[in-house]
Amino acid sequence: MARQVQWLSDEEWARIEPLLPRGRKGAHRVDDRRVVSGIVHMLKSGARWRDCPPEFGPYTTVYNRFNRWSRQGLWLQMFEALTGHTGIYGAAIDATHIKAHRSAAGAKGGPSQAIGRSRGGRTTKVHGLVDERGKPRVLLLSAGNINDISMAAALIQAAGPFRRLLADRAYDANHFRQRLAERGAEAVIPSTTSRKVPIPYDAQAYKDRNRVERMWCRLKDFRRVATRYDKLARNYLSGVLIAALCAYWLN
Repeated sequence: MARQVQWLSDEEWARIEPLLPRGRKGAHRVDDRRVVSGIVHMLKSGARWRDCPPEFGPYTTVYNRFNRWSRQGLWLQMFEALTGHTGIYGAAIDATHIKAHRSAAGAKGGPSQAIGRSRGGRTTKVHGLVDERGKPRVLLLSAGNINDISMAAALIQAAGPFRRLLADRAYDANHFRQRLAERGAEAVIPSTTSRKVPIPYDAQAYKDRNRVERMWCRLKDFRRVATRYDKLARNYLSGVLIAALCAYWLN
């Protein structure tokens, strides 16, 4: 059976090519489209880097480009250049657990590598904020045993201004509601059962919170996102950002 490899389409490449670094010191880069397509293919397939199909060139070139640009923050810069942080009316936030494979163990830094022990074992948690179209605007990492709301302030700070925020009961806290009020944003958050007097919310608007759930489903179609194989948090986050670019922002 013939092996299937996936290349960036002409439309996708036309969006990302202007964002690639230019005039950098060092050896001349080989075919950017081939290497970046190889990175995307590996994120989708979930295979080991050394099993990268030869159509994309040596696997060392593909991995080294991914790792070097991750270290330099270039994947994040590309994501921010395409998404921007303005023009959001209704935002939605949530987090999802990611199982850390045994190959993700052993990196220096301990908790700084965003792996913690929870009921599901060793996990990483991805926190995301999407706009009213369901497109991801902010993606952050934490250890899997960290509460969802602990990263909420960082999410909304990075997102810029918006008018309304949809979130589930995990984000029902007075201090977070107060922060939203100070930003002039409406909190569409159901009250926890522990509240003696539930706080009213727009139940009809809350139905749109499924946008963020659908976003997780699409990102987890990339197998190196659905399971964490990377030792370094920055490399895993870079993979999540690339998956978000391909799923939502390049076409």
